Amino acid sequence: MLLEAKKQFSFQTVKQLLLRFTNLINIQDMAKVNLKGNPLNTNDDLPQVGEKAPNFNLKKTDLSNTQLSDFAGSNIILNIFPSIDTATCAASVRQFNQRAASLQNTKVLCVSRDLPFAQKRFCGAEGIENVDTASDFATGDFGKNYGLELIDGPLAALHARAIVVIDSNGVVKYTELVPDIVDEPNYDAAIAAV
Repeated sequence: MLLEAKKQFSFQTVKQLLLRFTNLINIQDMAKVNLKGNPLNTNDDLPQVGEKAPNFNLKKTDLSNTQLSDFAGSNIILNIFPSIDTATCAASVRQFNQRAASLQNTKVLCVSRDLPFAQKRFCGAEGIENVDTASDFATGDFGKNYGLELIDGPLAALHARAIVVIDSNGVVKYTELVPDIVDEPNYDAAIAAV
């Protein structure tokens, strides 16, 4: 029995080491961002312009689900960020709220891993009415599928700051992975891509 336990332990140890080594190799292929100049890695790259946008299933502030098909026939600007409770993230929601009022056939969806209650509280306190918020708190699948899950650093498991513009047919028209998470996205470029 002891011999069998040693074999199992050795196999598990080797398996864990191989997995860690594989993850280190894969980090070389991941997108890179910074947090105040300190490098971080995401789990993958953003979807490519011209390809179909990955589906998503997120929670709205009333805890109902929303998915990509809910926006069929409309352009979508996905404003993605780590947390609505940070200055830059809050500024991006305010800025898109202001600009979204003049956009035709376009919805702005602000996505983070914040709880829907925090998103609702923020929007209520700020008078945010022209954009919607959605949370990836339940599974984190949105961040993974869009290549935005931070895999290291103090914000690991949250989303990197990015913009993805999707046209009315569900095709990616524009992407921006903001180089440093503390910086705001290029609002003008996102709006111009609609």
